[in-house]
Amino acid sequence: MPSSAMAEVSRLVPHCAGSSAPVVVMGESGVGKEDVARKLHAESGRKGALVSLNAATLSPGLGRSELFGHKVGAFTGAEADRAGAFVEADGGTLFLDEICELPLSVQADLLRTLDSGEIVPVGDCTPKWVDVRLVVASNRPLTKAVEDGTFRLDLFYRLSVLEVYIPPLRERPEDVRALALGFLKDLP
Repeated sequence: MPSSAMAEVSRLVPHCAGSSAPVVVMGESGVGKEDVARKLHAESGRKGALVSLNAATLSPGLGRSELFGHKVGAFTGAEADRAGAFVEADGGTLFLDEICELPLSVQADLLRTLDSGEIVPVGDCTPKWVDVRLVVASNRPLTKAVEDGTFRLDLFYRLSVLEVYIPPLRERPEDVRALALGFLKDLP
């Protein structure tokens, strides 16, 4: 039987999955934020793919291209058109891990997409509309990133519609046995 904290997470997932609103999944590294994103997508009924991207790996220069795509010749090295994560997730879910690490310059573009549902690939001027459910995760409070000036307040308000918090294992020792048994089942 899971801990009361994980029972609460299990209760929240179907509730959040039925909405098209963004979901913020909070918790320390290793608690299973991506697993929650997979469950949210699986229970959402969305027919498109679940696309996962770590925002900490996006450079300010190429972050827009990774998220929104680019046209051939848009910048040095853009030798072919690229769809980008939003197009790949069209009709599905985009999971952006470590959202606090997203460069500020890209946060403005993300806010625009959340508000309008449109993207503009780098080097293009024709908007494309996408239907993407956004799930973001962070191992530190978004409010702290806003206070530090590394995260836009308007994006914080746009994302913070639904939140799922996953406590660390040290706060739920009753889950250790079930996790260990699950790991043992996965061994060859």
